[in-house]
Amino acid sequence: MSIAVVTIILVLTLILLISERLPVDLTAIGLMVALSATGILTPAEAVAGFASPAVLTVAAMFLVSRGMIRTGAVGFIGQRVIDLSRGNTSLAMLMVLLIVALSSAFINNTPVVVLFIPIVLSLSCELGFSPSKFLIPISYASILAGTSTLIGTSTNIIVSDLSARHGYGPLGMFELTILGLPIAVTGIGFLLYAAPRLMPSNQMPVCEMKNEHRKRYLAELMVPKDSWLVGIKAGQAFAEQHPGIEVLELIRYSHIFYPDRDPVNIAPDDLLLIKGSASDLIEILHSDGIALPMAANGFDFGVGDNGSIVVELIIPPQSSLVGARLLESRLSRDPNIHIIAIQRRGLHYTEQKLQDVRLKNGDILLIWCPERHLDNLRAEADLIIVEDVHHELVHKRKAHMAFAIFGGMILAASAGLADIMLCAMTAVLLMLLTGCLQLRDAYRGIQSNVLLLIVGTFALGAAMEKSGASSFYAEAIINLLSGSGPWVVLVGIMLLTSLSTQILSNNATAILILPIAISAAVELGVDPKPFIIAVCFGASACFATPIGYQTNLLVYGPGGYRFSDFLKLGIPLNLIVLLFSALLIPVFWPL
Repeated sequence: MSIAVVTIILVLTLILLISERLPVDLTAIGLMVALSATGILTPAEAVAGFASPAVLTVAAMFLVSRGMIRTGAVGFIGQRVIDLSRGNTSLAMLMVLLIVALSSAFINNTPVVVLFIPIVLSLSCELGFSPSKFLIPISYASILAGTSTLIGTSTNIIVSDLSARHGYGPLGMFELTILGLPIAVTGIGFLLYAAPRLMPSNQMPVCEMKNEHRKRYLAELMVPKDSWLVGIKAGQAFAEQHPGIEVLELIRYSHIFYPDRDPVNIAPDDLLLIKGSASDLIEILHSDGIALPMAANGFDFGVGDNGSIVVELIIPPQSSLVGARLLESRLSRDPNIHIIAIQRRGLHYTEQKLQDVRLKNGDILLIWCPERHLDNLRAEADLIIVEDVHHELVHKRKAHMAFAIFGGMILAASAGLADIMLCAMTAVLLMLLTGCLQLRDAYRGIQSNVLLLIVGTFALGAAMEKSGASSFYAEAIINLLSGSGPWVVLVGIMLLTSLSTQILSNNATAILILPIAISAAVELGVDPKPFIIAVCFGASACFATPIGYQTNLLVYGPGGYRFSDFLKLGIPLNLIVLLFSALLIPVFWPL
């Protein structure tokens, strides 16, 4: 009976996590309540995850990452890339992927990707390539390298903690490196070769704003029913009279078309997102056959204090704006900000459709504001301006201190001088005391929804073990693979983990499948350690969908990607990880 109840709760949890009908943190709370109310777990057992060293370590690593970003300890490297790679796109992207990979091996990869989105966009403007060629690769490079060390991803920390709880000892700081490093090197090599050939060439609306003599601005134009533009191909709309005007997007009934990729003719009521010099834009706006949307009435492309500018703002994962209704947020109440549109995963909402939009991680806001107001936006921790402003957001004088604290944490944990949780919490304390991290930033840096999800899935894992469900599932897997050896079962569990992590978070996947993997190993009479390692790498092979990992979701909007774009690179990368793991895990961790 208990197994049936746990199975029902498990299925309902999966449905809610996949459909996102409820926020993940609310799902996690409901999960703990359900397990307590049904008597599967006692109330103390249901919330025991809050005291888990893994949860505290993950929370501390969020804060260490925040401190590293805020001091520019990682960000200044991005500026060096821009300085050293002018004119050579291949060299620039090799440097970016290597820096992202190296950083993600020791820092939570979400803030690393957040940092490098504007860097890649800036490089694309300077070097003349499409950023959609390399935004997915930076997400993938961060995931690949994150599996190489214990602290590279929160999944490894959780698996290590669960391994210790089951009596098989924690993972060492660099225990996974012997397999993670060749996987990361091979994967990054594949990305450098395949990404320029397989990724789309979408043109991004906003480039870095520079103090050039001839700036280029964005404008959103509406096509009236009687316009001379109706029937003309979007990419050729202004080519003859205004060759300096570039049509970046055509928005029709909430859907976005990219003229470079989608051959589409202009129709009445279409919206055109164009970029050009102030003089070209003003001349077009004064001509017949084109109009400004209601959102931009009175737009002024002048210069100086009265000049207006259009920029894009990305909502990062840690933003306090996530979940807020756009028109009730402080952005819409700011008299200096006019929200023109919002773009989300291939959809575009104009002002008439903004009433009920709730902001999500990765949303892109197109706003109009006075140019003098940009400095205020740069100081916002809740927003990323799509221009090269990472150096404006940091406190560089503290960078050396942050590096020293971070290095000390790594050395202490690697040498076994203290537990990884104690090392991470000490690093957070030192960053706060030295001013590398402000207390208000620390509270923002804790991703409470992720932590609650980990706690909730810890409770589900405990319930599966207590009720016997994990043993039941393990026996079912072994029966399914009856007659097969331990290696086949190992590969089967790794494949199951990889498939699950495409639709669930990798943390939830690892917590749910690890007890099954350990039970399967015990049933077969072999060492569970290779199965534990298999779960680590299987849970991190989350490349094939944008919902597989939050960094994939973060680059979805800025890259203008389609769901299928993730499959082009993601499926081969999944196969690379699974192939290396299947061949080398039994070598390094004998069955």
